[in-house]
Amino acid sequence: MTDQQTGKAALYIVATPIGNLGDISHRAIEVLRRADVIAAEDTRHSSRLTQHFGIATRLVSYHDYSSSGREDAILAELAAGRSVALISDAGTPLISDPGYSLVARARQMQITVIPVPGACALTTALCAAGLPTDRFVFEGFPPHKQGARRQLFESLAEEQRTIIFYESPHRIADSVFDMRDVFGEQRQAVICRELTKTWETIHGDSLSALSQWIVADVNNRRGEFVVLIHGAPVVDQDSQLSDADRQLRVLLEELPVKQAAALVAKLTGLKKNAVYKRALELAGASL
Repeated sequence: MTDQQTGKAALYIVATPIGNLGDISHRAIEVLRRADVIAAEDTRHSSRLTQHFGIATRLVSYHDYSSSGREDAILAELAAGRSVALISDAGTPLISDPGYSLVARARQMQITVIPVPGACALTTALCAAGLPTDRFVFEGFPPHKQGARRQLFESLAEEQRTIIFYESPHRIADSVFDMRDVFGEQRQAVICRELTKTWETIHGDSLSALSQWIVADVNNRRGEFVVLIHGAPVVDQDSQLSDADRQLRVLLEELPVKQAAALVAKLTGLKKNAVYKRALELAGASL
């Protein structure tokens, strides 16, 4: 199969369903049928999809642990004038799935890359969560280890856009607990589970309530998850700094500079270093 517009072989990036097979597009089915090769994240998983739709195209594996030789072989197919359809286990390839290196190299080789859009857990969750959709940031899967995970969350604590994560059933509870501790108990969030599938769940509440909900029933921890966090509120910096000054002046009458600054930083949410610097200025001015 060649791209009818350019007459060249093409690498097709084909979105497949994230659960409900009815979500695949007619175009995606046609591309998969006509392609010379389908590069799949897991051929055993994808064979169920191709069999369901009567697609006889040859499947080859391509995933994060594929050797460079496998990627070279796919690019050789494209260079020889054949077309390849790239699919992941579910949803849109490259969105927390393999494919970046293949697409980058194909473009460097002047091979046509054609997206065939469709289902994506990220946008599916966002449109149903009821959180702001005009600005958002996608962070993929948080780190497995708690220290690195909390460090990531802390770096996003003041992010004002809606924050979106993917998470696995094995770590969903730990991640929600860390989100509660870092983003704050009252920060609003939404947990989307098993989207488009039989047991689809979209549950929103404060992170405090969600941390209780996630452990209340083992079924709440089953499946694949998208977690959306409401962005941090917009803060009037001038007003906040004025409040910090008032608090510092009171506390500095009774406490050392470092202790007063630490308390005010905690109360206001301002950066510790900035509050400490201001506390030093106020303490110096009072001498």
